[in-house]
Amino acid sequence: MDREQALAVFENYEIRRIYVDSSGMWMFSVVDVVAALIQQPDYQTARKYWNKLKERLKKEGNESVTKCHQLKLMAADGKKYLTDVASAETLLRIIQSVPSPKAEPIKLWLAKVGYERIQDMSDPARSLDRAREYWQQHGRSEKWIQQRMMGQETRNKLTDYWKDHEIAGETEFAILTNIIHHEWSGVSVKKHKAIKGIKAQHLRDHMSEAELIFTALAELSTRQIAESVTATGMTENAEAGKQGGKIARKARLELEHKTGKKVVTGENFLSSPGTKKKLQGPSGPLK
Repeated sequence: MDREQALAVFENYEIRRIYVDSSGMWMFSVVDVVAALIQQPDYQTARKYWNKLKERLKKEGNESVTKCHQLKLMAADGKKYLTDVASAETLLRIIQSVPSPKAEPIKLWLAKVGYERIQDMSDPARSLDRAREYWQQHGRSEKWIQQRMMGQETRNKLTDYWKDHEIAGETEFAILTNIIHHEWSGVSVKKHKAIKGIKAQHLRDHMSEAELIFTALAELSTRQIAESVTATGMTENAEAGKQGGKIARKARLELEHKTGKKVVTGENFLSSPGTKKKLQGPSGPLK
């Protein structure tokens, strides 16, 4: 699992983060965020605060703690140690448990470094409007934007099904997504990103119209197959993903045979000559 580490800065506090390629997400050091929340520059004091908070949250049955993971991050002594990390979504829940005047500024900061979608949970229209503006700024055609948004709707329906059928957490979502993607395209999500020369950005924001269409076909087929057999849990949904992906793969191969052109290519719209602005932040506007 390839990871890229980078520092982000909130006011005068350095927040360590790590990009986990398998899930396509940035994970942030919880103790660093806590230090910024309680305005505590001493690492050991902040770590003790987090340990006590973690114990309290566990006793209260707060699920946020169970969604934290341990990954190796660089410490002040130049060595890497296992450190509690969490996604921005999980951090928002943890932040709510800390009485601090910095809670709202940190929430805004998380949004600024690429997690606007979390704030948009209560206002989906805002997310869609911002996404459209983002793609327009990068020179995307209205036809491409419409296809991207339709594909997102297909994706949302699939993930909603997974949530209701015992698929929990971003890691399991990422595994199933990779199974579907590999089946239809012949390459993993990681390999597809490498072909396009990207790493932390969102793959779908760099896809051609054809790639978007086949991704949507694979995910639509997966959901309908899963629904037909009431697939539940990882094993059954993984099998549905393979079958759905194969349907799209068959269509892809037939198109490639007829046109003599590959569907999966290094073509990258957001870095094309028509691009108006360079990409900013670790990812695009929609996940």
